[in-house]
Amino acid sequence: MNTTMAVTLAGILAIAAVGLTGRRNTGHDLGEWAVGGRRFGAVTMWFLQAGESFTTFSFLGLAGLAFTDGVAATYALGYLSLCLIGQYLTGPRLWRLGKENGYLTQADFFADRFRSPLLGKVVAVVGAVFLLPYLQLQITGLGLIVQLATGSETGATGSMILATVLTVGFVLWSGIRGIARAAYFKDVLMVLALLVLVVAVPLALDGGLGGLFTAVRESRPELLTLDGGGTDATWFTTAMLISAIGAGLNTMPHLWSAILSAGSARALRRNYIWLPLYQVAIAVPVVIGFAGAMTLAPGTDSKAALLTVAGGALPGWLVGVVAVAAAATAMVPSAALLLGISTLVSRNLLPARSERGTMRINHACVVLASGLALVLGLTRPALLANLLLLTYGGLAQLAPATVAGLARRVRLGAVPALLGIVAGVGTLGWLTFGGVDIGTVDAGLLSLVPNIVVTVGAQVLWRGGAGGAERLPADGGAAAPTLPRAPGSARAGREPHRPSGTTARG
Repeated sequence: MNTTMAVTLAGILAIAAVGLTGRRNTGHDLGEWAVGGRRFGAVTMWFLQAGESFTTFSFLGLAGLAFTDGVAATYALGYLSLCLIGQYLTGPRLWRLGKENGYLTQADFFADRFRSPLLGKVVAVVGAVFLLPYLQLQITGLGLIVQLATGSETGATGSMILATVLTVGFVLWSGIRGIARAAYFKDVLMVLALLVLVVAVPLALDGGLGGLFTAVRESRPELLTLDGGGTDATWFTTAMLISAIGAGLNTMPHLWSAILSAGSARALRRNYIWLPLYQVAIAVPVVIGFAGAMTLAPGTDSKAALLTVAGGALPGWLVGVVAVAAAATAMVPSAALLLGISTLVSRNLLPARSERGTMRINHACVVLASGLALVLGLTRPALLANLLLLTYGGLAQLAPATVAGLARRVRLGAVPALLGIVAGVGTLGWLTFGGVDIGTVDAGLLSLVPNIVVTVGAQVLWRGGAGGAERLPADGGAAAPTLPRAPGSARAGREPHRPSGTTARG
């Protein structure tokens, strides 16, 4: 075993060990396990939300995109900044609704605000299905990281299995508190690794950082423009917009646990004000990608750009540290994804009669989801890769209904909301896999058009028919879902809050 492999394996064990320290003996029901009793402060929220946003794509993907397409990779800087503006406006509102009504999941929000358990279940299915390929991507990415850093394919397979087992272990043992602890460790290590890279790599180049971009301008000027290819200005703009819409409105189900775990709306606001500073770290892999474009052979695998450049500029043990930081960007988001998927299933799709039964279903789902993602990552890594094209755009189809649900009075009916979601997801599937030529426009953004058209059209028809003819009595006389008890909620175990005068839809 070489030095790089030894450091990498030790780091993976350390990440899991830190995650295991998050366990608290406070009942271990679903509310405590999934949202930590809604008591996290601004510092914990910082690391938790930053930890979920910096994934293997941020490490390997952006460097690879800069390696092949240059400044197109900076779209991530734009969308992350825009999404934090959206989250600043919507996050505190979602937190208050969750606190008042005991939400633990995104599906709880839809079921309650639209008074439709069916809509909640549909959203839960959409969320769980679309998160699975994202989980598989993190696990596969971790194996690739180890393989690239150590040069050992066998070691990469073993590391995938080990990291997955360890991640499942600390998620089952500690829940969201373990994820938060691991995020502390991951972010500190990642920042140190990025600082090492941003100093060491330019020193290994002729002319340093300034010389790098002078060389790019002189020999590869196409990397500094968005004039052609698959990542032109249209792609850049539409990809940035759909990503900002999806993330800014929290359409990714695994992001909800972090929001609902906050101790106050103020903690969230402070977090969203300062988190843009964290996004400066995103620029480092982009710079490394440019360095790779100038120093590596043209046929180099784009995903290997960052670690290949690091291997040429750093000693083996430091390459191992960078690999551990990269592995952490897979393990911590994987843990958050497992928590998101399992909570949707145990809370909204297969609810049990008792808290113990709920936790058994939840833990079984953690094991099954991770096992499925691991098996597919080892045997058929490309199987879910195509579905990943739908993950961001597909979940963004929840955005129109989310906006309607945030209003004080929800005027959109459950049936129009459901029809709009189905139309958007269906259109996205057709555009993605139907061989439709849409140029470089993002398919998810295009799919929002029929989504909104169907939603508005169905709402007009719904208001004109029997579905919109009656108004909900002020005492909430219409049938509505009653959410199970959730610790830390102001109205735990009671009928969800309904603003007076809200119209009954669907």
